[in-house]
Amino acid sequence: MRGAMEPLRLLLLMLCCSSTAAVAEKRTYIVHMARSQMPPAFTEHRRWYDASLRSVSDAAEIIYAYDTVAHGFSARLSPAEARALEHRPGVLGVVPEQRYELHTTRTPEFLGLDRSEGLIPQSNTESDVVVGVLDTGVWPERKSYDDAGLGPVPASWKGVCEEGKDFKAADACNRKLVGARFFSRGYEASMGPIDETKESRSPRDNDGHGTHTSSTAAGSAVPDANLLGYAAGTARGMSTRARVAVYKVCWLGGCFSSDILAAMDKAVEDGCGVLSLSLGGGMSDYYRDSVAIGAFNAMAKGVVVSCSAGNAGPGTSTLSNVAPWITTVGAGTIDRDFPAYVVLGDGKNYTGVSLYSGKPLPSSSLPLIYAGNATNATNGNLCMVGTLLPDKVSGKIVLCDRGINARVQKGFVVRDAGGAGMILVNSAANGEELVADAHLLPATAVGEKAGDAIKSYLFSDPNPKATVAFGGTKVGVMPSPVVAAFSSRGPNAVTPDILKPDLVAPGVNILAAWTGSVGPTGQAADPRRTEFNIISGTSMSCPHVSGLAAFLRGAHPDWSPSAIKSALMTTAYADYPGGGGILDVASGRPATPFDFGAGHVDPPKALDPGLVYDLTVDDYLDFLCALNYTALQIASVSRRSIFNCDNKKAYAVSDLNYPSFAVAFATASGAGGGGSATTTVKHTRTLTNVGAPGTYKATVSAPEEAKVTVEPSELSFAAAGEKKSYTVAFSAASQPSGTAAFGRLEWSDGKHMVASPLAFTWT
Repeated sequence: MRGAMEPLRLLLLMLCCSSTAAVAEKRTYIVHMARSQMPPAFTEHRRWYDASLRSVSDAAEIIYAYDTVAHGFSARLSPAEARALEHRPGVLGVVPEQRYELHTTRTPEFLGLDRSEGLIPQSNTESDVVVGVLDTGVWPERKSYDDAGLGPVPASWKGVCEEGKDFKAADACNRKLVGARFFSRGYEASMGPIDETKESRSPRDNDGHGTHTSSTAAGSAVPDANLLGYAAGTARGMSTRARVAVYKVCWLGGCFSSDILAAMDKAVEDGCGVLSLSLGGGMSDYYRDSVAIGAFNAMAKGVVVSCSAGNAGPGTSTLSNVAPWITTVGAGTIDRDFPAYVVLGDGKNYTGVSLYSGKPLPSSSLPLIYAGNATNATNGNLCMVGTLLPDKVSGKIVLCDRGINARVQKGFVVRDAGGAGMILVNSAANGEELVADAHLLPATAVGEKAGDAIKSYLFSDPNPKATVAFGGTKVGVMPSPVVAAFSSRGPNAVTPDILKPDLVAPGVNILAAWTGSVGPTGQAADPRRTEFNIISGTSMSCPHVSGLAAFLRGAHPDWSPSAIKSALMTTAYADYPGGGGILDVASGRPATPFDFGAGHVDPPKALDPGLVYDLTVDDYLDFLCALNYTALQIASVSRRSIFNCDNKKAYAVSDLNYPSFAVAFATASGAGGGGSATTTVKHTRTLTNVGAPGTYKATVSAPEEAKVTVEPSELSFAAAGEKKSYTVAFSAASQPSGTAAFGRLEWSDGKHMVASPLAFTWT
């Protein structure tokens, strides 16, 4: 009998295991629904959600029904059930639940800082580093400036906490926020006295920008941070143990170079090890550029200076802060988004982004109107102040074109005219770049392609309708990073032989601390006050790199500013882990070194770069001689009263020991390009070993337009600090003027990859 029962027992065991496997593969999904598409047969959305779920699974139960910041539900489903649900009517998206750990708002994790802690030397002196932030001041009451766990202020610190009627040193400064100053003389000389009814004549930040940047660079860890429920997690700066000093140089009427230079001067005197400037004013010769001058002399005293590249992209040669002794930072995205879905009356839906958190739109679709058809103004399509006709937009969703005025202001204009919601459409200049805003009315921003499709429906349907559904926070978005469309681009118009920007870092939809003076939109009409805000710009990417510079300075206190910059650049990545180059959101195509420089910053690798390209003050003086600067011009930059270039020495920009290569070829005279003559340009570089002994071999990825030869192609280092030089010969035939091509040079010992971008132009 026992033998006869064995096949049955085996069958029951197989069925049991099969059932267990089926249960095990289920996971929680969040299902976003278009409320307005609920069929007439249902009177309640919850019943519709239940019916939709039952159509793919008899056993599944709704875990949560979302009704305020999102519309839809969550349930445990198998992958097959989730795929089936995606095709049901009214389903906007079925998103796998993500596992969250309360340790970051996203960028430190995205950058791998959570993996870097174990790589930091035990002798780390990060807490001795002070990051000086030149910006709009600080809101010191924010938890990002909590000094819990920090030791005494470094003995070398000489800064002070200046007072104002709303800024008391005893309350404002501590062991985290170790200094606060304001500089207004230059501003007031040009603009008149500061109106203290509108802004504080003190280090206090009434704008929010400075609080955001300083907390991004070196803010303390703050659990449960979020903006109106979005991007929830633990907010932390790039260098949590570093100290912060703020220098308020920007006011309602702008940032004046006299104030900026005075602040840089004082910051270096105070003892800042890193300066962060998220500001710029176009490109000019270095001797005419106050920031370049201040940065040169900060560098000469061992201070790292990082600056934003500018927000004038995606046009070419739109950079700011291009001096080679400055780390120029462009902006990229991270793998987090805030989806908001446009659902049209014809059933089609398009994904945009939004940080709206108020009362949702009615369950039924609303009339949709184009702003250009609801105005008597020639620019009414832009939803500028006073351009919309209330009788045309009242109770409707208004489609506005992006441009000229602030994105959030367009929403105020729609709201004030009686509109119920807004769809903001990108222009060709913005392409598919999506920047989230904390709108005060239900609104979403969509890319150019989606905008064109929505307009096509709007103009062809006699009774166009739409609604907007909000999807909360989504992480794991791919591809990421991509270069932001607004991020300013090369080539470098001041010195074409120096590649800029140097690298990119997170700068899109970044959460950090915020002022208590204004709401998250920064508009006077916004009554909300939030501890944190989510904003975008190279202003946000710059303090990421400033904080990382402090992080590296703490790990390697003997490294020069150029060595720190080199480590960040040569370990940056230009390709995704799965292959393919980092994309440019403006074009949808792979970005180039004119967009991202050396690539996207990678902090764990920067801690141990293997080799660095180091530079001294004398190297930069030789660079100025190569630019044919006069003695007076060089003195203006370097503060050296007597410096004359050696007439017997052959100076060349190509000899600057920079971590990247920009090669400019001349187009054949009168040929318009395409001549057969070959031109060869040589660059010399010196590498310094900052790791273990080893042998590095060179590998070149060159474009078909150029030939690249490295001599020698192998370098052996016996000890740390040892230096070895090499020469790169770049050869190319003439090409049509305006041609550009790109490549990459990599030195590797099998463990480290020391990479440099190559950029070729023909003019």
